[in-house]
Amino acid sequence: MNMKLEVVIVPVSDVDRAKAFYEKAGFRLDIDHAADENFRALQFTPPRSGASIIFGKGVTSARPGAAEVVLAVDNVDAARDELIGRGVNVSEVFHYAGGPFNNSTENVRVAGRDPEGRSYFSFASFADPDGNRWLLQEIPARLPGREWK
Repeated sequence: MNMKLEVVIVPVSDVDRAKAFYEKAGFRLDIDHAADENFRALQFTPPRSGASIIFGKGVTSARPGAAEVVLAVDNVDAARDELIGRGVNVSEVFHYAGGPFNNSTENVRVAGRDPEGRSYFSFASFADPDGNRWLLQEIPARLPGREWK
């Protein structure tokens, strides 16, 4: 069976403000379609991604700002610098105290890259105007067995 993650729905409160943000962040606009005054859907694709995001009016009943999305990057510092150069407010690089995505500890984020320089362990974060959260996860080399044959 072949399955590919194609689209993640990102709930927003102001479609035009979100459109401007994702354009500024360097995402590619794939479609901006309005059926009537109650429905408008936009699809954006992050640079060189196989998956996209969709947001708009009448697209989802989820609360704006509820999305949490991860972008895999080869180099978290370079990705962070590019987004900052585009006017996006991006956190400093960090790693998780208890390992990737471990939010169970009191001081979850530790400043700086993963001390061992491991793939999957260094991050930076940003949010869109609605508070949808994005993580940049550095993955310069995939762990063995992480590619489909």
